[in-house]
Amino acid sequence: MKHVATAVCSALTIAFACGTTPASADTLRLLTWGGYAPENVVAKFEEETGHTVEVTKSNNEEMIAKLRATGGGGFDLAQPSQDRIAGPQAEFGIYKPIDLSKIDAALFIPSMLAATKANTTVGGEIYGVPHVWGTSGLVVDTSKAPSVKDYTDLCGADVAGKVSYRLKRPTLIGFAFAMGMDPFAAYGDEAAYKEVMDKVEAKLVDCKPNVKTYWGGGDELMGLMRSGETVAAMAWDTGGWKLNADNPDITFVAPASGALGWVDTFALPAKGRADDAAYAWINFVMRPEIAAMITEAAGNFTASKGADEFAAADLKARYQASFPPEALDNIKWYPPVPAGLEAIEGGVLDRVKAAQ
Repeated sequence: MKHVATAVCSALTIAFACGTTPASADTLRLLTWGGYAPENVVAKFEEETGHTVEVTKSNNEEMIAKLRATGGGGFDLAQPSQDRIAGPQAEFGIYKPIDLSKIDAALFIPSMLAATKANTTVGGEIYGVPHVWGTSGLVVDTSKAPSVKDYTDLCGADVAGKVSYRLKRPTLIGFAFAMGMDPFAAYGDEAAYKEVMDKVEAKLVDCKPNVKTYWGGGDELMGLMRSGETVAAMAWDTGGWKLNADNPDITFVAPASGALGWVDTFALPAKGRADDAAYAWINFVMRPEIAAMITEAAGNFTASKGADEFAAADLKARYQASFPPEALDNIKWYPPVPAGLEAIEGGVLDRVKAAQ
């Protein structure tokens, strides 16, 4: 996706052949996910700013591996998930702090900006700001399961035998919040976290008779909800909205105790050479009308304030119905997982699965 302007190329022909110019301050080397830098957005940015953009598509594991291999070199802006920043930064030093004076904070949904800043702080410095996000919560057939407003409502007698969720950590976290506990607050205390998980385990064992099946893949869940075999489930927001397009009674519901949210961020690699271009890109793509173009390409919304107003009418309606302002501000954002907790969670999931 690199487009080198003729004027730039001409200015450098004395030292370099056109098309082989090394990355400069005018070139933004972006390490990102598919859909986050669509061609129409890149072209508009290049035309407006004069910067050029080189896009490398990746995922969390590959991003960290690439940046570790170079000590934070080779790219000017990366987009790891917010729970993949503090640990790698503390261990490998692959990022540089964000200069918040160069970020237009007014473009961001305030609660999301605050949460990501808190979750990416290392040594008093902030290393990430939010971009694309999504949640898991409840997908409900509101005509058949109007009582389901929170995760623990899946255990109600009125939906017995007609609910589904995964035997994965989001279920443990969601049930903990719905039971009045804060599992994230217990992350720093393994004994306290085990106590939380013990209570969740007992609840999930009691709830087993209500479960039609533990779904494994998105297609399976879609089939269960469309057929009516299940009337309520834990699932992702985009899945609920996709079902809503076929059946207006089925939709995504943000649980009363809070949907569980993931965020892919903007982070600056430690040896990036085009910080000005990186900040220009961040402020550009967070503009509501540009953010809506990314939502169209990626399928998920961004932390851009007011971008839903520019989304397609049907998606805008579903989003606004699922996420009124109070539900947005109540999202529980995943922090980094400390060592040792996954073993506790794995034991709980195994015992719930084996319980009769």
